[in-house]
Amino acid sequence: MNTPRLHTVLVDDEVLARLALRQALAAHDEVEIVGECGNAAEAMQAVRVLRPDLLFLDIQMPGMDGFELLHELAPDRLPLVVFATAFADHALRAFDAMALDYVLKPIEQARFDQAMARVNRHWQGLHATTGSTNEPAPTHGYVQRLSVRHGEHIRVLAIDDIDWIRADGNYLHIHVGPVRYLHRDTLRHLLAQLDPARFLRIHRGTLVNLSRIREVHPLFKGGAEVVLHDGTRLDLSRRFRAGARSVLGLP
Repeated sequence: MNTPRLHTVLVDDEVLARLALRQALAAHDEVEIVGECGNAAEAMQAVRVLRPDLLFLDIQMPGMDGFELLHELAPDRLPLVVFATAFADHALRAFDAMALDYVLKPIEQARFDQAMARVNRHWQGLHATTGSTNEPAPTHGYVQRLSVRHGEHIRVLAIDDIDWIRADGNYLHIHVGPVRYLHRDTLRHLLAQLDPARFLRIHRGTLVNLSRIREVHPLFKGGAEVVLHDGTRLDLSRRFRAGARSVLGLP
């Protein structure tokens, strides 16, 4: 599989910090830097116009900080995000904001390379899940829990407990047993964080936990129906049937 290069935008109000990122990225041929921004307003415009795959994002910037920038971006425009900051105390908040990693300035190359390894695993997993390959992906580096709002609380879901997920615009319906959680995110963004060895995309807007699949019923005209252990029936579209055939060993 030829995984496309990561079109990347650097966002930092300090020129020297952006230079340090460029130098750290020089060892990564899989990355193509398509833009640099000195503040969040420029970054918003760059995301809209350039549609980058990856954003290196500072947190403290004049006007709007990195978290506020992510909040303003439409979920379907969110690229993969790695925070690059001089402050260590925002790490938990960064991961809550679905960042893939969090590197501290001044940048240490070995730690930066670890972050890039994680980014590449997610990037390759994203393309594998969309049907480009059937090679097994490594299980490490993918999210193990997902925090979703549930009433006035935040519910932490173990990834293994999720039965299936359906996209609805900028929201996801996450089904866990009889409970359905509404979570603000896009399927594209979530796909980049899930282990493709655990979840199978069976429709443009549907993911299913592979361990929940009980049966597959072929239908007319190339379609099929996936039946889960609890009796839930989901469409398997023709577009994703080839990937399902290989993963599930279908005839």
